[in-house]
Amino acid sequence: MIFRRTNSLVGLDIGSSAVKAVELRQVSNGYKVVAIGSEPVPADCIVDGAIIDGGAVADVIRQLFERNGIKTKEVVASLSGNAVIVKRIALPLMSDEELRESIYWEAEQYIPFDIQDVNLDYQVLQAGSEGHESGTMDVLLVAAKKEKITDYTGVISQAGRVPVVVDVDAFALQNAFEVNYGVDMVRVAVLINAGASAININIVEAGQSLLTRDISIGGNAYTEALQRDLSLTFDDADLLKRGVPVEGATLEDAAPVIRSVTDNLLLEIEKTFDFFKSTAGTERMDQLVICGGSAAIDGFAEALATRFDLPVSGLDPFRQIEFDTKKLTEERRQELAPTAAVAVGLALRRADDR
Repeated sequence: MIFRRTNSLVGLDIGSSAVKAVELRQVSNGYKVVAIGSEPVPADCIVDGAIIDGGAVADVIRQLFERNGIKTKEVVASLSGNAVIVKRIALPLMSDEELRESIYWEAEQYIPFDIQDVNLDYQVLQAGSEGHESGTMDVLLVAAKKEKITDYTGVISQAGRVPVVVDVDAFALQNAFEVNYGVDMVRVAVLINAGASAININIVEAGQSLLTRDISIGGNAYTEALQRDLSLTFDDADLLKRGVPVEGATLEDAAPVIRSVTDNLLLEIEKTFDFFKSTAGTERMDQLVICGGSAAIDGFAEALATRFDLPVSGLDPFRQIEFDTKKLTEERRQELAPTAAVAVGLALRRADDR
């Protein structure tokens, strides 16, 4: 979903709890961070991926750019949730021109919205490969509601910036992973971005996405459960879930509540894995790679490893990306890394990419 061409973009991850921005510059041995920052979003401005208070979100974006000295105006943002559909479909072999002419008709069978209400994009993944019927090809179909795209590009424009590309969270996550860890032609990696209001999952093999799914539950579920069960304010519950003791509640008090929510999250992740195993033609998953603010909640990584009997590691979005230590301290790098993966993946995009 491309609006205009440019050379360098700012990756702008508009989340329900914070907006993150990353600007990268290409250097001889890869990429270097030019600017980076994160700014909290007031409560209830973005709910389940829907922008409720556009003016407030635009103010946050404007503040984020000003405070971190980001001069570049062109940005790439991303969407997730139920307004975005990503499907891998098998189509008869056809030329690029034939596919362009027929893709909207083909897509209507897979998109649960009026085709006139979505922006559609696609990419041919494989043609006539082993395991497929002769004369077929795999196509990755991506559709996003025009209304949702307009909401996000609208707040970016309102903040005085220029929306150039709208991507998908799960694909941005894959970009960040592959630039930092390479494209593994053998192992199947499960990328999990656990945010405040959603969990993005992308299962990848040999540089291709086998399945993406957004689960509409995230770190806010911990906050809400702690508020309810321990009679805490939102702010105190938010601190407690991050391992900070608060007046009237201890970490020991919080532990059973946190375990209960983690169990619910793991159940939803397990449903995704079961669907993958039943539809992808393989049950193979070799590693779980996690990021996002909620991935750091006490016991989450350990519970994942135990439940699915797989090695779990954190995704470092700056593993192969240079930091200017004169401008950005190592402490700041470590603070931002857990939640920066999507913004880094977006910053790697170019307006003429497919």
